Amino acid sequence: MMKKLLFVFSFSAAFMLQAQDKPVLITDSTFTKVEDDAELFQEVSELNPQRAALLSAIFPGLGQAYNKQYWKVPIVLAGVITFAHFIDYNNKVYHGLRNAALLTSRDSGSNPYQSIITTETALVRNRDVFRRNRDFLIILGSAFYILQIVDAHVSAHLEEFKLNDKLALGIEPSIQSTPLFSQAVGVSFVLKF
Repeated sequence: MMKKLLFVFSFSAAFMLQAQDKPVLITDSTFTKVEDDAELFQEVSELNPQRAALLSAIFPGLGQAYNKQYWKVPIVLAGVITFAHFIDYNNKVYHGLRNAALLTSRDSGSNPYQSIITTETALVRNRDVFRRNRDFLIILGSAFYILQIVDAHVSAHLEEFKLNDKLALGIEPSIQSTPLFSQAVGVSFVLKF
């Protein structure tokens, strides 16, 4: 039994070593894949996806700058600043309305929102609306933060792929025959590879 396992192992190892001697080049119209390790490591991008994700997690937009996608940095920063501003605004109004509702329930005369909102139920309703808005914006802001980390990670991964330069999608005018008219002028999408 042991001799059979040894024979199968040595035969499969010899077969694998023989297959590794020849680099295999697989080509089609869009991608070129080289199965040789030496050529494969020369074509790999310098970008590290884990580093891009970590940089983007530490400071939003830094992973996009690491990927040399500088046009995304102002978009990410504007999104983070916008979410932070509206979360802070809703939080301040919520706390002000909460304190006003507490003062109204105690029947104190020093309520700053008394001239704006006259009833206690309206005060409580508006307090709940601003709390709900704040919580929803926290969820959306967290999703935006995670999305920009994923974007940096995926963009770094996509730098590894080498596309064929001949691959193009274009819009060209076209003339087609129709049953009603002899010819019709139109626009066609053309994929070239």
